[in-house]
Amino acid sequence: MATWGRETESVEQTSPDIITEQIDRLKDLFPEVVSEGKVDFEMLKTMLGETVDDRTERYSFTWAGKRDAIRLLQIPSRATLKPCPEESVDWETTGNVFIEGENLEVLKLLYKSYAGRVKLIYIDPPYNTGTRREFIYSDDFADPLETYLKFTSQTDNEGNLLTSNPETSGRYHSAWLSMMYPRLFVARQLLRDDGVIFVSIDDHELHNLRCLMNEIFGEENFIATIIWQKVFSPKNTAKHFSEDHDYIVVYARNAEVWQPELLPRTEEADSRYTNPDDDPRDVWSSSDLTARNYYSEGEYEVKGPSGKIFRPPKGRYWIIKKQKFLELDADGRIWWGEKGDNMPRLKRFLSEVKQGIVPQTLWSYEEVGHTQEAKKELIEYVEFENTENVLDTLKPTRLIQRILQIASEASSNDIVLDFFSGSASTAHAVFKQNHEDNGTRNFILVQLPEPLPKPEAKLRTIADIGKERLYQVISKIQNEDGAQQTLINDHELPEDLGFRVFKLGESNYRQWEGVGEKDSEAYAEQMSLFTDLLKPGWVPEDVIWEVALKEGYGLSSLIENLSEITGNQVWQITDPDRGQSFYICLDDVLKEETILAMRLNKEDLFVCRDAALTDEMAVNLVLQCKLKIL
Repeated sequence: MATWGRETESVEQTSPDIITEQIDRLKDLFPEVVSEGKVDFEMLKTMLGETVDDRTERYSFTWAGKRDAIRLLQIPSRATLKPCPEESVDWETTGNVFIEGENLEVLKLLYKSYAGRVKLIYIDPPYNTGTRREFIYSDDFADPLETYLKFTSQTDNEGNLLTSNPETSGRYHSAWLSMMYPRLFVARQLLRDDGVIFVSIDDHELHNLRCLMNEIFGEENFIATIIWQKVFSPKNTAKHFSEDHDYIVVYARNAEVWQPELLPRTEEADSRYTNPDDDPRDVWSSSDLTARNYYSEGEYEVKGPSGKIFRPPKGRYWIIKKQKFLELDADGRIWWGEKGDNMPRLKRFLSEVKQGIVPQTLWSYEEVGHTQEAKKELIEYVEFENTENVLDTLKPTRLIQRILQIASEASSNDIVLDFFSGSASTAHAVFKQNHEDNGTRNFILVQLPEPLPKPEAKLRTIADIGKERLYQVISKIQNEDGAQQTLINDHELPEDLGFRVFKLGESNYRQWEGVGEKDSEAYAEQMSLFTDLLKPGWVPEDVIWEVALKEGYGLSSLIENLSEITGNQVWQITDPDRGQSFYICLDDVLKEETILAMRLNKEDLFVCRDAALTDEMAVNLVLQCKLKIL
């Protein structure tokens, strides 16, 4: 523990308390309603006045277990992410991340580093169909990390399977909602103000998902429900109807700010433009000049080149004033047909229309692929010894590429997050789309290492499937193109065909066991343990990454061993996206020559072990820089 009298600050040992941060935001708006960290709801109601709905009956969305799901948000994570360079590709240079772990714990750990930084979230969560392979997170509200560690074996203490949510369960829908609520809540905090989330779902939980997202994101931020035609032929074995489609629900962080990107124009779309009258302005198509909506100045007649008189059909009106019509006609922008005696239509030139297509809500399998295509893609890149291990609910990369085209910009270093990554289709799509449009998107994937039904030599978990797929995708792109250099942002840079692997694990810090002072022996034992905050057997790289993450540094940060400093081993950690750095020394003793060689200033953050400092050294460092101790 720190010596009395030192004005030092300890490093963060947990992820941020998200609820406390929400209270701080409330305090910024209404400072008078928060006192000593508590919210005075009576005062808040007074401040809000007549806008408060205090009726006992009101429209609301609730379910059994909702309070527990919300309470789960209040438990900071004591876990960490441990680096695995040996399972990674291009560790030193890549900005892509693959994380093995329980996604709620991981999202909490990502919060400080990535809040307000993610442009696009795409998730394909469990559809809650009650099947064996549909993993349902049976959250332990007391200790989520312990629950995760138990989940990796897929059984509880009695050996019962934890991987299904049968429809016979009394809380069938409630269990799914309780699983989704905290994850979507944290996910929203990660989105940029111009960010957007796409969620795949089917009929089982579509209605509940809409209600849930209305509550978390706000009904006003609903964008669309996309219908994806997932099969190319009907299922004749269906009991009632052949289910040919799934849904993708879209919400923006702020619908007033988010705008979709236009889709690339297709040859089919451009083929609708012709030039039958040899107009020098090139090809054009025509559109109707009438509409059903009443327009007071849309009731007039016009004469065509043949002398024929035209009025709008009964119940319709011209969409423009007569004077505007005459001006367009004089400019050759009215098409009367080849003989000049057809109902007039407006000519729209290809050169003047948007150089892209506005996204629609109906996506056919011809455009974006189907489930069989998705399965073929997976089998192409991953060799399975047992067909039982092939995942069922796969999405084709063309589908996710469509989402990337709509919701991300090619050259803006947008972050794409998928925390139900499955077989890593999202990462595969990012690689493909970047390759096609010279994009610089980066992905963060999170996948639970759920054991496969039949473990194989190379594959034991679903996370293994995703990594193996990415290894092979990278290899194929490199072999086809010779790892060519692409022009990005006016600089010759290689494509980012790599990813860093991290795994959720227990913290490197000792945890206080809550022993009371009256139990003198146990208390003394606990105090003796805390002469060193780090657990026995700690690894420097693991500790460095835990400190970096909990200080808000991204997972693409760079770690440099400052070899020119000879007194101690010192590392510099730099987050290139945020342009910030800190220094850390984990030696047992910090030498004076090391401090002199580092030349720290007041803006520098320096982290070292408490036991490595003398009181005099600690005082001097506090005056010299921002000091935090382990």
